[in-house]
Amino acid sequence: MQTETVQSGLFARLVEIGRDSARADASPETLYDRHGVLVVRVGDVVVKAHQADREHGPPFLERIRLASTLPELLIGPQSPPLTVDGRTVTIAPFGEPVDPGQELPWEEGARLLAALHSESVPARAPSWGRPTRVARLVSRLGEGPAEDEVRRAFATLPAWIRGEEDEPAGRAEHLIHGDWHLGQMVRAQDGRWRLIDIEDMGRGDPAWDLARPAALYSAGVLPPDDWGRFLGAYTAAGGPAVPTRDDPWTRLDIPARSLAIQIAATCVISAERDDRTLDEPEQAMIDACARISAAGDAA
Repeated sequence: MQTETVQSGLFARLVEIGRDSARADASPETLYDRHGVLVVRVGDVVVKAHQADREHGPPFLERIRLASTLPELLIGPQSPPLTVDGRTVTIAPFGEPVDPGQELPWEEGARLLAALHSESVPARAPSWGRPTRVARLVSRLGEGPAEDEVRRAFATLPAWIRGEEDEPAGRAEHLIHGDWHLGQMVRAQDGRWRLIDIEDMGRGDPAWDLARPAALYSAGVLPPDDWGRFLGAYTAAGGPAVPTRDDPWTRLDIPARSLAIQIAATCVISAERDDRTLDEPEQAMIDACARISAAGDAA
């Protein structure tokens, strides 16, 4: 009850901020309220309360600045962050999110990523560093058959992803989004698609931006035709994450395995929190972990 009261108070503050920024006194609409993030639309603006445990210091400010230099690719906050009840809050222009009931914009997403990955990397661009998230999620798992399956798969990942060594140097770095999926795209007022949610944007290996659809495809959750549309459009647009002629999985294998395990861990944690059994797509991710651990390749 206390959490609901706090969230209700935060919602009211976000609405107030939105009405100060919007061009119309529109009714507020909650766009997202999960994982410690609250996003509220008020007219033509979106007000977002970010996760309380994320770092929003100088690297985040640099990401905001960087997004403002790429308006054809990204929609970022339109002003410096605010602090509201101890939470970092940003304001951005509203864009229409992907409608799951319509044709999904796999090609458009691929082309946006290819364009982002092809941009020069500014000297001040923060390092990405997101692969450590899978280790944090696995560390939160309880006990049970599904949890054990995820942990066995996690043991096959390289030590640097498990948090036991530093990430190896030598791979060419590009400008990457850092947490790409179709929910990170909106259609702007000019009718064109843009990327949103820049908290993880920075220099890194672009293969990680392809990791989530690659993981879902490997698990049988994403249909082969959709994966083919996405990867084909990415390579046709000159995206540097995968080789144009050689097997793309030479670059995608570790990122895809990592994301499959991360997604599976998230599914198990969510099901336990909601006191329910895993649904079919969630069980497919656990099954993918079983195949990963059976293949071995412990590093």
